Amino acid sequence: MSVPHLQAALLGILGHAAPAAAHVLAQPVSAYTLTAGRLWSAVAALLGLAGIVIGGLALARSVRRVGNGGRRGAIVALAVGLVGAVIGGLVVAAADGGPGTGYGIVGGYVDLVVGPIAMVLGGLTLARSRRTA
Repeated sequence: MSVPHLQAALLGILGHAAPAAAHVLAQPVSAYTLTAGRLWSAVAALLGLAGIVIGGLALARSVRRVGNGGRRGAIVALAVGLVGAVIGGLVVAAADGGPGTGYGIVGGYVDLVVGPIAMVLGGLTLARSRRTA
């Protein structure tokens, strides 16, 4: 096969592949398909939930102890909650479609709620540790 024939064959294959790929991308995504957006929103949700647990434990520890009982946990809860909220915001900003499209927008909105809750718990614990110290 000569070079012009090879080029024409590749162009023909690639010319038909682009519309087919666009058709595949336009298909709805199953609810059980793990896409990149859903993965990032799940990671951010897990970070936010971990921040809530750590912040809650730190707050409970600061109530029981005098001094800086849960200061380290409060800082971790603040940081983890902030990271979760930022990732959730990025997922929402990058989403091109609504719920059910596979972009993870629902999880992103959950992250925008869960992350600040962890940050509030961490902030309350830090305020309590400063007040009693």
